[in-house]
Amino acid sequence: MTETVYELFIILHLLLFVYWLGGDLGVYYSSNFVINPKLSNETRLNAAKIMLGLDLVPRICMTLMLTVGATLAEIVGLEHPTWELVGLWLLAPFWMTVVLVIHFKEGTPLSKKLAKFDYYFRWFMVAVILASIAQSVATGRLAGANWLNVKITIFAGLIFCGIMIRRHLPAFITGLHKMAAGDTMSDADNATMATGLHGARPWVWLIWAGVFTEALLGVFKPGNTFPLAF
Repeated sequence: MTETVYELFIILHLLLFVYWLGGDLGVYYSSNFVINPKLSNETRLNAAKIMLGLDLVPRICMTLMLTVGATLAEIVGLEHPTWELVGLWLLAPFWMTVVLVIHFKEGTPLSKKLAKFDYYFRWFMVAVILASIAQSVATGRLAGANWLNVKITIFAGLIFCGIMIRRHLPAFITGLHKMAAGDTMSDADNATMATGLHGARPWVWLIWAGVFTEALLGVFKPGNTFPLAF
């Protein structure tokens, strides 16, 4: 592939990092208003709409990141078996479609079924990525480019962090539904919402650290001895 194609994919890869972190920061900031009991339910619900809308951005970025990264690796000479590359190219449109349907059909039976599927699919992705890394290390497939092994392992960690975030959010979401129904929020309800959100935040911080570390690894490629094409 030409250097121009490489540069286009580099730009896309960097944009995914930027929008992932930027979207997450917006979600994090707006969530403070959602759990603020001093605000009216209407204000808190509006903040929740902003929060959930912004949350779609990092979700999309995550579904595209592995495919774009694998394509970049292929361009610079870190080749994949044909079957693996085809699977990676199919992954992005498939996973992104699932995420988009879950978001825009929220509350429907289809969305609920896909959300459950997506939860287990993420566990599957973590297992597949870690198995791939183990095979790569055992065979020396990426000898000279161990930074890429580390980068992909971190990506599996990011997916895992997202799963852990989901495990803390049911209480927060229950509170949102109660507000949306027009019910009065008790102190206990507000405390439960805040507890659920605060339980998720350490995993959010780990995602930020992981995304930032991945970006550094991609830029500096520490210890690289592989003859990269670009």
